[in-house]
Amino acid sequence: MKDQIKNLIKITFAVLLLAISVNMFFGPHHVVAGGVSGLGILMEQLLNIDRSVVVFALNIVMLILAAIFLGKKVFFNTLYGSMLFPFLLAIVPEIMLTSDRLLSVIFGSTIFATGVAILYKIRASSGGTTIPPLIFEKYFNVSPSIGLFVTDTFIVTLSLFVFGFEEFLFAILANALVSIVMTYIETGLKRRKALMIISKENAPEIKEALKEEVARGMTLFDIKGGNDSDPNEMILMVASNQEYPEIKAVIDKIDPMSFVVVYNVSEVHGLGFTYHPIQ
Repeated sequence: MKDQIKNLIKITFAVLLLAISVNMFFGPHHVVAGGVSGLGILMEQLLNIDRSVVVFALNIVMLILAAIFLGKKVFFNTLYGSMLFPFLLAIVPEIMLTSDRLLSVIFGSTIFATGVAILYKIRASSGGTTIPPLIFEKYFNVSPSIGLFVTDTFIVTLSLFVFGFEEFLFAILANALVSIVMTYIETGLKRRKALMIISKENAPEIKEALKEEVARGMTLFDIKGGNDSDPNEMILMVASNQEYPEIKAVIDKIDPMSFVVVYNVSEVHGLGFTYHPIQ
């Protein structure tokens, strides 16, 4: 029950982000970023029907399709988000926060992608155009990503005929930004730097200095040179971006000729990198 309540809170927050991005960033500038919200913006322009009503009607249809073709589990997983999304679209003010369309696309896409990423992480959905790709996957073995891409491409293309070429280009940009931000979030926000340090003469001194100056754990590997086959020791450690300059200064002070490989890692969990609240 506790986990279910947490998930409901996360879904509510995520769908609220979607509604804010649509009503305050995309909608005022006629940017159609795909999905039922994009269809809502299009139908509002063509038929003068409130976008929340359009989204509600479309989500009802999609829920019926989910119940028929995908079963009860998918139906109940999407029910709450599908009903909540049009409700929040109706109560979130439809205002233009900035008159700059590019700024609206950038911030709207970032907010929208954050909301969708939260939903994906807990395997929830706001309904809409996420349902048809699942049906195509089940019955025609078509990848959901391809199905969703085709669906959103069709919706974005409609904006070309409804709003014009400039709005169409901004819609493409919005979809690209949403994809980029979602990828960034899904591959981890706890990005750090990993260092592999090899010093022929000063490995013990570097190890002790790093312990004192940085206070990060490290792993030692016994290695062998490819040319001379001499045994050596390699230090592997992970540090935050803020700690990296200090580590580099320590290494350069002791052995400027040391061999150091630095690369970015997408996420680090545990061992001093994960925040643990006070119990």
